[in-house]
Amino acid sequence: MVQVQTQVNWNDLAEKSLRGELLTMDDALSVLKADDDELLAIMHAAFQVRKHYYGKKVKLNLIINAKSGLCPEDCGYCSQSIVSKAGIEKYPLLEKDTLVAGAKKAMELKVGTYCIVASGKGPTNKELNHVIDAVKEIKSSMPMKICACLGILSDEQAERLKEAGVDRYNHNLNTSKQNFGNITTTHTYDDRVSTVEKAKTAGMSPCSGCIIGMGETLEEIVEMAYALRELDADSIPINFLNPITGTPLQDRRDLNPRHCLRVLALMRFINPSKEIRVAGGREVNVRSLQPLSLYAANSVFVGDYLTTEGQEASADHQMIEDLGFEIELCAL
Repeated sequence: MVQVQTQVNWNDLAEKSLRGELLTMDDALSVLKADDDELLAIMHAAFQVRKHYYGKKVKLNLIINAKSGLCPEDCGYCSQSIVSKAGIEKYPLLEKDTLVAGAKKAMELKVGTYCIVASGKGPTNKELNHVIDAVKEIKSSMPMKICACLGILSDEQAERLKEAGVDRYNHNLNTSKQNFGNITTTHTYDDRVSTVEKAKTAGMSPCSGCIIGMGETLEEIVEMAYALRELDADSIPINFLNPITGTPLQDRRDLNPRHCLRVLALMRFINPSKEIRVAGGREVNVRSLQPLSLYAANSVFVGDYLTTEGQEASADHQMIEDLGFEIELCAL
């Protein structure tokens, strides 16, 4: 007997998402396993959810790599880790004036959230004080949101960042709980969850996402989406592995643009009201289909990433304009 695959009505998944219902594992896997011929229909359904919550607005974010390399962690994807042999620039925490100048550049690029990122397991008190001084100066003169990404925090450190004016704290889950030990051994999945919870308790908006393309199964991608929903992350950056020469994952090249788009659509269905950001690796993995990503995502990084280059901000501005979308300016 020939088994006939049932045709999925993608708009039914969108309506379920808009009602606040959690997609089943079978529903979710149907998105990730869908034939390429279904891609535009899936993106259209995801757009119905995105449009309901965000219209055609796009949030812009910019990263400054405030401290590069010198990290004792062994994250297999990262050029800054202790196991990396990548030829990157290494430096301690940037001067306060440089951090403030980065915020001014972000304002010029119509960026609403400026992300101060530092390598390492977590900040020393000296480093924390330095970041806090820069944040206070930025917030005193510029109408923008500040996101900090400094690694694992204590309760006290989280409270101090919030008091200084940090609006959002990023600490990605990165991969599924099952796959985590294959990627990192110097800290745990639960350490990351704990830091996000501490940021929430301190009153900062939680930002947490993942990196797709590190050997995870389709089921694990769904489980990551569920975990981010359970964590109630306000902002969910979806990174796509950019395999960097000199890192343990340098030869892993499992992604294609259609899979990346299906992942973004799934994240929108499972986290309908959240800021879904197409993040690192989009240029090398989503490639010429990048405009389609904004039918599911409502946020994007402009400029460069930590140790890899992004496309020009002007190209992103043009992409948004060509789509008939508009940049959402910061409203504190």
